[in-house]
Amino acid sequence: MTATPDRADQQATWPRQLRLPGQADAPEGPVDLSMMYLMHHAFRRDLAALARAVPRTPVTELATWRALLRRWEVFAEALHHHHHGEDTWLWPALVERADPAEQETLRAMEAEHDELDPLLASCLAGLRRLAAGHARTDDRAALAVRLCAARECLGRHLAHEEREAMRILQRHLTPEEFEAVDARFVESLQPRRLLALVPWALHEVPEDVRRGVLRRARAAQRVVWRLTHRRFERQDRRAFRHLT
Repeated sequence: MTATPDRADQQATWPRQLRLPGQADAPEGPVDLSMMYLMHHAFRRDLAALARAVPRTPVTELATWRALLRRWEVFAEALHHHHHGEDTWLWPALVERADPAEQETLRAMEAEHDELDPLLASCLAGLRRLAAGHARTDDRAALAVRLCAARECLGRHLAHEEREAMRILQRHLTPEEFEAVDARFVESLQPRRLLALVPWALHEVPEDVRRGVLRRARAAQRVVWRLTHRRFERQDRRAFRHLT
């Protein structure tokens, strides 16, 4: 079916959606979802790195385990904030406009968040045990299994969200409405979280993507990047020193 001129004109103004490694989809539409996909990339990246690092890190290297635990805390806080914002502001805004099939998808998003939470809690407990020096090789192996399970669970959820929930968002929200929701995400961030989140979110993204994100970012976020990214990279190397 040929698009009407008005529809074709609208599509011509749609933003180019960001696509990053591991991403399942990026439905076309009027809303720029770059920040959503940037966060998804960071979640996938960290769980993948942690799942690889844990079985390679000697149980006796407590300084490295403490660095891994600190990295987990940044990841977990970011993920909790992201899911809380979706459940509190984004999905309710969409449910009001969605048809019954779309509403079922949006309810599944919240259910998948709840499914992931116990896995994340068990990973945190294992990392704390290793960082405190109270663990053995068997505990490390158990943590590695739990991390792989969390990675798979989160991966399924993110792919479901990218393929279906983001399509619903593009169908029902205007750019202005999404910006209002996104502003609530940002406003709910404590300053210390912002200091950790900016270098974390931009870590290991392609250089052209990073430059584009920083061009569009708030001035305060650009300042945070300049002040924090080198320190973050040093911490990253300490945590993942056994990955080459």
